[in-house]
Amino acid sequence: MSIADAVNIRDRAAERQAAAAQEAAATGAAADGPAWSNMKAPDARSQQSATVAITNGRRALTVFLTNPNALFGAGFLAFVILVALAAPILYPEDPLSMVARPFLWPGQDPAYPLGTDGLGRDVLAGILHGARISLFVGLFATVLGLTFGVLVGATAGYFGGWVDDVLVRLIEIFQTLPSFVLLVVLVAIAQPSATTVTLAIAIISWPTVARLTRAEFRAIREKDFVVAARSLGYGHGRIIFHEILPNALPPIIVTSSVMVATAILMESALSFMGLGDPNVVSWGSMIGTGRELVRTAWYLTALPGLAIVFTVLALNLIGDGLNDALNPRFSQDR
Repeated sequence: MSIADAVNIRDRAAERQAAAAQEAAATGAAADGPAWSNMKAPDARSQQSATVAITNGRRALTVFLTNPNALFGAGFLAFVILVALAAPILYPEDPLSMVARPFLWPGQDPAYPLGTDGLGRDVLAGILHGARISLFVGLFATVLGLTFGVLVGATAGYFGGWVDDVLVRLIEIFQTLPSFVLLVVLVAIAQPSATTVTLAIAIISWPTVARLTRAEFRAIREKDFVVAARSLGYGHGRIIFHEILPNALPPIIVTSSVMVATAILMESALSFMGLGDPNVVSWGSMIGTGRELVRTAWYLTALPGLAIVFTVLALNLIGDGLNDALNPRFSQDR
């Protein structure tokens, strides 16, 4: 036997020993359970998703805080909220009660900085208490409209088929009716109150949210992570609320700020027409009361009107800031 043959025999023996060792290791791993590195893949995926969500949240917050218009809107809205909360402390009496001589102009009497109306009611007290009604109606009508609209839109966009057809027809029925006319009819049928106005505004505002949510769900439901969730056996509820909805929230959040502003305007319009709650004071009712005295006491309509204008403007600025912060294209550009 030559030296080359001996070397070949030794190499083949080494290869057989290595193969046997690998087979034994594989058999032991199979007996003890899988020990490959991706065994914790779901945990790693969830940790990675959480890290990405935190990073995106910080980026969105940074973009929002560097937007001067959004900061102005947020600051003014915070001021309005504080004023509304402090109204019962600053003016514990009924703002509809007559407290002084009628038609005191702003600055004429230090006890009434913004003057009094034709019945001797304090204008500043009315504006502060009116902020409570405007914010109450705006916020709660938006919450109700968002809740129902998201549920309808998510169901239609996720399941599709005949469920989508039925819900889309329901949305179209509400959208074919003039919104403000339907609002007036609903409030006129029911007894005018803050609760009735809130429910009526929520009824006419949910179709917009439903269509937006449906479009987002239809675009996301075939993504890879949704298909993976289905393959893992996740239920429909978990896929809708834990997988798709968080990715569809940015445009819904932006829309909510506009909905609050729209609800405040609608409540003011109803109160201006005399369809608001007669037992409370609101900015719209103050404008409606002073509209006949525009030439002689213009401040009675100008002051609550300015309160509405700046509050709605602040909400629109917040909406623009949220759009810049939550829109992925804008975030990448920044």
